[in-house]
Amino acid sequence: MTYTKALGIFFGRIIDKIVGALALSKIHPNVLTFLGLVINVWAAFLFAGGKFRNAGIVLIGAGLFDMVDGRVARETNQVTRFGGFFDSVLDRYSDLGVLMGLLVYYASIDRFFYIVLTAIAMTGSVMVSYSRARAENAIPKCKVGFLERPERVVLLILGALANRMAPVLWVTAVLSNLTVVHRMIYTFQEAHRLEDAQLRGVPERAINR
Repeated sequence: MTYTKALGIFFGRIIDKIVGALALSKIHPNVLTFLGLVINVWAAFLFAGGKFRNAGIVLIGAGLFDMVDGRVARETNQVTRFGGFFDSVLDRYSDLGVLMGLLVYYASIDRFFYIVLTAIAMTGSVMVSYSRARAENAIPKCKVGFLERPERVVLLILGALANRMAPVLWVTAVLSNLTVVHRMIYTFQEAHRLEDAQLRGVPERAINR
């Protein structure tokens, strides 16, 4: 067994115990989602004050809530359409709030270039989610591309703990926008394929296999 796999099993068991305890507490999953937002806002204030390492620690706590809310919903049979919508909306506020904290920090030390870089990273982060949501109105699935939310959160945590946010912002700004481009190309190809198949009279179920 590799160290990576062993760590995955170890932390997986911890998460399972947390999910079990929260399920027994009968706390509503939407409350967990909201608490995750509150903790992310706390991290944003720490970023705004330049306290990067403290912000990284707080982001770990916020990430924990992000991981367990959906699992608690499934464990307690409280999965709802609104719950999925609510989680997605609050995730966007969390993402933007944390990066907004960095904007405030760079503005306070008069680093114009990093203000622009953070703004580009913010745009890419939002567009990754938007592009998927919009694409899936036209095609069945659009989960291509590398830099989705979990990867962005891990990058932010690592950058904050190492007190090296500039490389994280560069990677986020570049790869998030490349992910959007990838999804645009993929959606164009899939939509074209579906339209061609429909013109040939192929049943939709056969197209989506």
